[in-house]
Amino acid sequence: MIKVAIVDDHQLFRKSLVLLVNSFKGVKVISDSENGKVFLETLDQTEVKPDIVLLDIEMPEMDGYETCISLRRNFPEIKVLIVSQLTTKESIHKIMELGAHGYFTKNSDPNQLQHAINSLQKTGYYFGMELGSVIREALLWQNRSTIDVPNAVEEQAGLQIEKIDKNTLSGREVEIIKLACRELNSAEIGKQLCISSKTVEGHKKRILDKTNARNFIGAIVYAFRNHYLSVDEL
Repeated sequence: MIKVAIVDDHQLFRKSLVLLVNSFKGVKVISDSENGKVFLETLDQTEVKPDIVLLDIEMPEMDGYETCISLRRNFPEIKVLIVSQLTTKESIHKIMELGAHGYFTKNSDPNQLQHAINSLQKTGYYFGMELGSVIREALLWQNRSTIDVPNAVEEQAGLQIEKIDKNTLSGREVEIIKLACRELNSAEIGKQLCISSKTVEGHKKRILDKTNARNFIGAIVYAFRNHYLSVDEL
């Protein structure tokens, strides 16, 4: 059973989301809170912790950014799925910096949320279909043709500062990162490369291991940082 917590200040949306998520097989909402402050206070007092937190960004008292920082620092085993209507390059850049495990826009098909939760629990990351293009915009916004991501961003995205040999990523692994940036899911990547989606997931797990990234956003940042990819290639 995947245990989920929901943090969103809009009560109607939050309660509707509770009903939706509880309808998913193998998933149970164990708490819902109106902001990060209330959620973290509740988290400290409960023995049963969520596996995944569905976290809004814009909230009073303590927003999603600050809440994510606290979770990554004090509860690193809890996966953070940002659920927000914000899709600007600035907000995505911040999400990348903070090391959230995934992003799901509130404009997405609600039926996709079950896939997002299951994918996040299984692989440790999830990207909505629109995230690839927004990541590209965020990287362009940094105005670095070679994407020289600062060390602080690397740390928050889940990368170790120690650099790995540039040859550590194979051509196939780079191709998978590139296709993920183009908004393709594992099944679509597998179809393009004539391999199974299970094989793609295996490659993704190895990419995370090789880049020392906590999530696939960190792996993408690593690929740009080490010049495996450039924005022009996407």
